[in-house]
Amino acid sequence: MEHTVARAAGVLAAVAALAATSACAGTQATTTAPSPAAPGTTAVTGGEPVEIAYLHRLPDGEGMTKVAELAEQWNEENPDIQVTATKFDGRAAEMITKIEADVQAGTAPCLAQAGYAEVPSLFTRGLLADVTSEAAGYADNYSAGAFSLMTVGGTTVGLPQDGGPLVYYYNAAEFERLGLTVPTTMTELADVAKTAAGQGKYVVAFQPDEAQYWLSAQAAAAGGTWFSAENDAWRVDAAGEASQQVAGLWQDLLDSDAALVEQRWGDGFRGALNDQSLIGTIGAAWEAPLLAGDMAGTANEGQWSVAQLPSFGSEAMTGPDGGSGVVVLRTCDHPAEAMEFNNWLNTQIDALVSQGLVVAATGPMETPEAIRTFYGGQDVFAELATANENLNPDFPYIPTYPAIGAEMAAAADRAGSGQGTVMDIFTTAQEASVSSLEDAGLPVAR
Repeated sequence: MEHTVARAAGVLAAVAALAATSACAGTQATTTAPSPAAPGTTAVTGGEPVEIAYLHRLPDGEGMTKVAELAEQWNEENPDIQVTATKFDGRAAEMITKIEADVQAGTAPCLAQAGYAEVPSLFTRGLLADVTSEAAGYADNYSAGAFSLMTVGGTTVGLPQDGGPLVYYYNAAEFERLGLTVPTTMTELADVAKTAAGQGKYVVAFQPDEAQYWLSAQAAAAGGTWFSAENDAWRVDAAGEASQQVAGLWQDLLDSDAALVEQRWGDGFRGALNDQSLIGTIGAAWEAPLLAGDMAGTANEGQWSVAQLPSFGSEAMTGPDGGSGVVVLRTCDHPAEAMEFNNWLNTQIDALVSQGLVVAATGPMETPEAIRTFYGGQDVFAELATANENLNPDFPYIPTYPAIGAEMAAAADRAGSGQGTVMDIFTTAQEASVSSLEDAGLPVAR
């Protein structure tokens, strides 16, 4: 982890942080942020407009509605609240480092983009404001699962922007040619995978480099909650019943040679898509345009479709694999006004879809024509919106979650090569989570 809480600060500080960050804690943390006005109000000081700065890392590519253009639109319509949007061109981790330095220096913007897994860490480091009261007026604008990822132990620190619920992508033409039925349960998925493998095709891929979020999201889809609070300490359940269910599924698929084993971001994965040996995969919603790009100009165009993630039980549920929100930083002098813009920005659905986002706000998303064409005319974003609504609303991350990714990926590599088991990945997640929390000086329930 890039930043840890010193053990010398003592358990009292750690417990105070935990009380704010645990998903099940009944208490709410206090912050040094100013007391905000009610949602929907504006304030000017001495007749001057309120100035709000926003730091983001959206792509702003060709053909997209630029964030700066959205800020200009807002400024024209809201003369009392003027927003300056700045694009950060570095990596996500570099932006987090900049945010911390700027907060400490008193030069931070009011608003910043942050990945959902980064939010608890930013909060425990004292970088975020408590905007619970402001956010309450906007909660109904977003899917419950996405909104929960911006709420840390009962304290809301911003609003969700986009989501990464897991869905199932498949080559509908190949499924029809092979007589395969699109699976609606994981039991059906395993059966279809074995049937397809007998015909030299794969309908799933095991992706070691995506283990941290891809497999944890499947555990969430199985109804699991990896992290919760018990007596002001973190309880970790990364190897519990839900994870065991996920491990059993993939171990069976690997043992049966019914799953392709490839790194998601390696050439082998793309090659298997293009030569149509891989005709199905579990992936995040944000992969819809990426998969279309991977297979552009091949026979796959117009053949693929998107379905909901096959269920692990009787309830339709999926889990979060990526996505981000817009947080309010602790040093913001005008959190109510910042949240007004925050909500307006994140409900500009068409503009955000143009950026390639699966928007967290409720409401129809119009599928871009290029995506619709690749997926055989399907209204893909309507399917992805349904997945957003099916997100497990109780799957928070610990502040040290980014630190466990490398160990999970290494365990997944071993499982994929037959040198370990899939369950080892979840055991590793359990042990690494506990160790990372303890290394950060945060108490762990035993």
